[in-house]
Amino acid sequence: MKLIDAMRRGRQGYLMSAPALALYLGLLVIPLGLTLVLSFNVFDYGSGINSEAYTFEHYTSLLGDPYFYEIFLRTFWISALTTVLCVVIGVPEAYILSRMGAPWRSIFLILILTPLLISVVVRAFGWSLLLGADGLVNQTLQALGGSPMKLLYTPFAVVIALVHVMLPFMIIPVWTSLQKLDPAAEQAALSLGASQFTVIRKVVLPQIMPGVLSGTLIVFGLAASSFAIPGLLGGRRLKMVATLIYDQYLSELNWPMGAAIAVALLLLNLLIMLSWNRMIEGRYKKSLG
Repeated sequence: MKLIDAMRRGRQGYLMSAPALALYLGLLVIPLGLTLVLSFNVFDYGSGINSEAYTFEHYTSLLGDPYFYEIFLRTFWISALTTVLCVVIGVPEAYILSRMGAPWRSIFLILILTPLLISVVVRAFGWSLLLGADGLVNQTLQALGGSPMKLLYTPFAVVIALVHVMLPFMIIPVWTSLQKLDPAAEQAALSLGASQFTVIRKVVLPQIMPGVLSGTLIVFGLAASSFAIPGLLGGRRLKMVATLIYDQYLSELNWPMGAAIAVALLLLNLLIMLSWNRMIEGRYKKSLG
């Protein structure tokens, strides 16, 4: 009887999870599978895509051309720099936010989340107006007696806009981890003579590392696959992988090559993020004994 009840509960669990599983398969697994298959299709500029013939040519071209190496390297160092800046800015900001009292905590939390309600494209256009040749930044430099600088269509413009967009995705996980932190632990360390810096380094940071880890994974993944900001602020010369995929699909009409680049980006992203996750989790467990 107990076995029958257990089987019935298991069947009900599968039935209840079926809609979510169908959504997962339909919106993620199947499109990724079709993209993988497309990346092996033969392409010819005269006849187009041959869905009945398969080749490794797109991957060999991707591995053998330094042009693609340069774009992938640029994408990952810009994403890494964006992640580091988000950690440097976001972790202290989350710590200050967690120490605020009502109603200031709610007010500043709303201010942090409000930019997420604005389109990334709109924010990218805003930065282009600020950083352009006749933008507010250059006008201020000229008013102070300096000479205008080329800020738009540079890595600087892409990084600063990405940090602006990604910062909430770092602050929120860290702030959530800080909510679980027992204030008595900090007070105990302070009462034993530890400085505030030592308390933050020895007590606070080790306990909020899961939040920092989550934030870095989210920020790096989103920055590496970002399209709107590199496309609008990087221009045609400062290409990143997402803009390269866009060009292959819509300019070159070489869909298999675009699919191969997308698959390569996904695999490299997974490799970097899983390696980072394993390294930080190992240090986190070691720090907690």
